[in-house]
Amino acid sequence: MSPFAVAVLSLSMSADAFAAAIGRGAQHRPTVPQALRSGLVFGVVEAITPLVGFALGVAAAGFVEAVDHWIAFGLLGAVGARMIWEALKRDEDAAEATAPVGKAASRGLLALIATAVGTSIDAGAVGVGLALLEANIWLIALCIGFTTFVMASLGLLIGKAAGTRLGRVAELLGGLALIALGSKILLEHLGLLAG
Repeated sequence: MSPFAVAVLSLSMSADAFAAAIGRGAQHRPTVPQALRSGLVFGVVEAITPLVGFALGVAAAGFVEAVDHWIAFGLLGAVGARMIWEALKRDEDAAEATAPVGKAASRGLLALIATAVGTSIDAGAVGVGLALLEANIWLIALCIGFTTFVMASLGLLIGKAAGTRLGRVAELLGGLALIALGSKILLEHLGLLAG
């Protein structure tokens, strides 16, 4: 993968965490150290899930070698479409998702980890697709994790001022970028686009 494709993938994968962090930041006013700690949790989880997906993809790669580019296209397209769907959902859904359940529950480490895992499931599916493409998963996982750390930390800090709308826009753009990346991979493998 080109450095540009890795950057687009990293930003796209961090969009869910950014949106969730903005929601958490809108509920609470975290200090900079709190935002950095929470961002680190998001980043570490987001870096681990594509590694897990990659391992699963490597195990299945021999069986799907002839159609791997179609699978990568399908996975990236599905993840992108889901992100777009989530971004376009009505505001009531966002209000319900971010409604305070109690200060201890919504700020606790377990709630934070659950949120981080929930926003990183897509990265596991992308990891499967990357295994089929024989991409450098270590570099990509590091880039995804670092980008997510930065974006989640920023999302927490600007959440109160920006509200949840900015997170929805980021998620929409991330979904569109994943669909474009999947289409590019497919077109390159079909010989319709120069790599």
